[in-house]
Amino acid sequence: MTDPKHNKSHIVSKGPLDPKEARWARLVKTTYRDPNGVERTWESAERSTRPANCAIDGVGIVTILNKETGPELLLQKQYRPPIDMVVVEVPAGLIDAGETVEQCAVRELKEETGYVGVAEETSCVMYNDPGFCNTNLNMVHVRVDMSLPENQNPKPELEDNEFIECFTVPLATLFSEMKRLEAEGYAIDARVGTIAEGIELAQKLKL
Repeated sequence: MTDPKHNKSHIVSKGPLDPKEARWARLVKTTYRDPNGVERTWESAERSTRPANCAIDGVGIVTILNKETGPELLLQKQYRPPIDMVVVEVPAGLIDAGETVEQCAVRELKEETGYVGVAEETSCVMYNDPGFCNTNLNMVHVRVDMSLPENQNPKPELEDNEFIECFTVPLATLFSEMKRLEAEGYAIDARVGTIAEGIELAQKLKL
């Protein structure tokens, strides 16, 4: 990995987490009955950050920037300790108490990328890994008007523990670009991979 913003990130140690130390997640043991009436158990994880009376954990943000060479998807690179890799992701974030998913998407886009946008469309609720955790999200399409002065030279508002590099990829070559980035040693977030896969299928099937 040669990315200068991330090549100093690495795992120092790893071990079991004392539940008393957990700030973001908790392990859960669920007992249920299957269709044959057999009682079984399931181990899973839950986020402990979901606001009260809110059904959603967070958002993923789909922002397409219309450039002179064509539409490009706004992406970012971020080191993720659970897999010890830099991941190619869409901008994303957790919902704050009292926010709608649309408000969260606009806020997170501004904080992580500097772009000011307007939420236009929201997906169905998506579950990241339902066999392992209950985490869910909405994908929100946020339109960015590139002619606005505030979008000419966007400046992210990152927290001191966030090291995010923004970049764009042409939609027409997103699938091949993800393959290339994977070969370079990056991990591809499932949301980005799914968008790329959808575009590739649409092109092949001429939908």
